Amino acid sequence: DLDAVCALFATAARAEERTGGRGALNFLEEIDAQDIAADTLTRRAVRPDAVRLMTAHRSKGLQWRLVVVAGVQEGLWPDLRRRGSLLEADRIGRDGLAAPLPPGALLAEERRLFYVAATRARERLVVTAVKAPADDGDQPSRFLTELGVEPKDVTGRPRRPLSVAALVAELRATTVDPRVSDTLREAAAHRLARLAALSDEDGRPLVPSAHPYRWWGMAEPTASKVPLRDRDQPVVLSGSALDQLANTCALQWFLGREVKADAPASAAQGFGNVVHVLADEVASGRTPADLAVLMERLETVWNALAFDAPWKSQQERDNARVALERFLRWHVLDRAGRTPVATEHGFDVTLGAGDHQVRIRGSMDRVEADRDGRAYVVDFKTGKQAPTGAEVARHPQLAVYQLAVREGAVDDAFDGTRPEPGGAELVQLRQGAAKRDGGETLPKVQAQEPLEGEWVGDLLATAAGKVLDERFTPTTGQHCAHCAFRASCSARPEGRHVVE
Repeated sequence: DLDAVCALFATAARAEERTGGRGALNFLEEIDAQDIAADTLTRRAVRPDAVRLMTAHRSKGLQWRLVVVAGVQEGLWPDLRRRGSLLEADRIGRDGLAAPLPPGALLAEERRLFYVAATRARERLVVTAVKAPADDGDQPSRFLTELGVEPKDVTGRPRRPLSVAALVAELRATTVDPRVSDTLREAAAHRLARLAALSDEDGRPLVPSAHPYRWWGMAEPTASKVPLRDRDQPVVLSGSALDQLANTCALQWFLGREVKADAPASAAQGFGNVVHVLADEVASGRTPADLAVLMERLETVWNALAFDAPWKSQQERDNARVALERFLRWHVLDRAGRTPVATEHGFDVTLGAGDHQVRIRGSMDRVEADRDGRAYVVDFKTGKQAPTGAEVARHPQLAVYQLAVREGAVDDAFDGTRPEPGGAELVQLRQGAAKRDGGETLPKVQAQEPLEGEWVGDLLATAAGKVLDERFTPTTGQHCAHCAFRASCSARPEGRHVVE
């Protein structure tokens, strides 16, 4: 039954539009389960006060006072492509299969269809097309010249909005524009109210953006009666939190860490977690320092990481291999006689910072003992950006590690004795070292000398004060490029409309 086959193809197309690509088996199961054939795209009742949108074919036999025939472009109307499909239904005739329509017949059919569309207007007909400056760009259809009217060229931006969103935006701007009259502002407000009141037959609003309850910045600022942190308790911070609060953006820290509104973990974070785990297994002796073994372990978890495309997954797998190669070469180096004593070493210490008590918690990727018995902290990094030399000298996270060593965070790794902090370093596994430091096969190492002065304590006091006073002011910088809150941040142009 050819009609049934055509209906099946049409139903499959509608199912694709409705639910997306669920697969052929799921579609067939759905069809088989239907007791009565379903069609969710049947014609709805016609609203008397609405604009009707339809094809030229569906307009046959109907007429309106005003008709707009839009997009009459050469190549689209006339469309001289074959009308057939996979089944070439256009060739089916009374006496069997007919020859495909020649271009001349297709052009005549298109002209008849354009005549149908143009004659649906009782009083006024508007035909629109786009004309590109270059000859190889979009051009109006040849049918426009057959209307017997000279086309009118319109250049520049439209005088009035051509979309609902643009109309709502113009009306909202008019209601608060001090340069226009009170009468015009009131008229704009009434027009917004009419748009907001429109709904479909199911009661759903047709223009929800016209209602003030959908507008940003209309509600009064809220204030919590419960303080964010108890002033009688130490302020809990980590090294990365200290960096955000003191040097990057306090608002970003608050929204991401306290409100928990940050974006879900990305594939880049998963990349870093996997490399860190493998580095820990090698340092602890649970996994041999062999690249083939590490890559085999990597493959067992790699497919669990969500990448945007297969090529991106392969690219990052190659980057992971290079990072692990660099780690292994670094791992077997002499490193000035330092020896590992702990990996993934957790710590929790409390110390004074100005008028505040600060509780620092975190984990050190690696702790090593140097020749003098001092504790040296190593932090592995897998990001694509590295700080400058000046930034490393006052890197908050490394400084926090050294403070924690001073307060006894690694005593258990040194047989109960308290070592002096001997410095700390960042090992950039994604980035190769300079030629003078061994070249691309080794990671870039950025060292911080043992702490001097009170600058770290001042940073802790500043960060703790911001948290206790709830002063989360946005600060712009390079970190904005990857911030999840740019669209609602008052310090960014794209987010300023939220509060202004």
